[in-house]
Amino acid sequence: MSVIEEHTTVEAQAIAAKKAAKKLSLLSTEEKNEALHILADTLEKNTQRILDANERDLQMGREKGYDTAYMDRLALTKERVFDFAEGLRQVAKLEDPTGKILSSWTLENGLLVEKVTVPLGVIGMIYEARPNVTVDATGLALKSGNSIVLKGGSSALSSNKAIVEVMHEALDETNIPKEAVQFIASTDREATQQLFTMKEHIDVLIPRGGGSLINAVVNNATVPVLETGVGNCHLYIDVEADVEKALNILVNAKTDRPAVCNALETAIIHKDWLEKNKDRLIKTLNEHNITVHGDEIVLSHIPSALIANEEDWANEYLSLDLAIKTVDNVEEAIEHIETYGTKHSEAIVTENRDTAKTFMNVVDASALYHNASTRFTDGGALGFGAEIGISTQKLHARGPMGLPALTTVKFLMTGNGQTR
Repeated sequence: MSVIEEHTTVEAQAIAAKKAAKKLSLLSTEEKNEALHILADTLEKNTQRILDANERDLQMGREKGYDTAYMDRLALTKERVFDFAEGLRQVAKLEDPTGKILSSWTLENGLLVEKVTVPLGVIGMIYEARPNVTVDATGLALKSGNSIVLKGGSSALSSNKAIVEVMHEALDETNIPKEAVQFIASTDREATQQLFTMKEHIDVLIPRGGGSLINAVVNNATVPVLETGVGNCHLYIDVEADVEKALNILVNAKTDRPAVCNALETAIIHKDWLEKNKDRLIKTLNEHNITVHGDEIVLSHIPSALIANEEDWANEYLSLDLAIKTVDNVEEAIEHIETYGTKHSEAIVTENRDTAKTFMNVVDASALYHNASTRFTDGGALGFGAEIGISTQKLHARGPMGLPALTTVKFLMTGNGQTR
């Protein structure tokens, strides 16, 4: 039975993944690493096959009028294929997160107790647009000893099918059963709904995409959810911010890749800093074609700005639009973030260590930056090799989720006939 045939039931795929997970948990680190290298090599060798499939998705996207940000997330290039293949090699270099004895002790009766890391089991991955997630999530799952059931968005169906077909061909040359990687090819919403409720087969769900997708999973799933979050990211430019640092960080965070979740969406600027540096700021914004949505004070300094409304403060633009809010102090900046932030990534630019300390200690987010761009909230950038998502919740995992986030623990007891 093919593991990506559309007529295969989701439950059958989940059952197959669970069986494969048991075999996968018995493999050595060396066997898993070898498989990741074979996966990477095979993906690179089949780059054109993957790009041809991706072009079919892009053509459909053009016909449906997808916006620029969405098309950027959907698009693959030779460089992007080689990047996610290299990501698998980087994951192979990372320490195996399973089988670690976190702590151990011996009871008075001689019973040895060990707390050991083990795979979660079967991961259900629900995501939109980005075909690279298919590879990143698979690599992290396999290295951590987990099977994975992939449910990508319909807009990337051809790309994802091609990628999974290539990975299955590669896995046939390894000790990892290809059933450990399941892809739900059906575009029927009922298939996604099935994933939400299969607690007996799926150990955790990870949604990755826009707010509507994440909320649908969180609100409807009976399977435990590792919640990732949308990125309404803020940069607070303090009155004591260095001008060069502030402008460079703003430009990088906003323009490097506007369509990603760690891109800047709102700049909060101290009124006195804006008054003093408005000409430099306006020149920088114009040079990078950034459209400003600001409050009344911003409009008085930047005539080309559009008046911001409530939606602008909450918006994840994923474009070269930027909301700008003015404040009198760091406390007002923190209050604004508290009201509109999504607990993803927040930054402050200041030369005052006390102000920075207040911001870093009080703001509630998974990633905080002092004098640095929010674009670093990424598993690869932070040395994780790859990431399966960025968690904005507080239980189990928070921030970029790499290998350790895909494990849990077992307590192993070894005795010599002890009874109670």
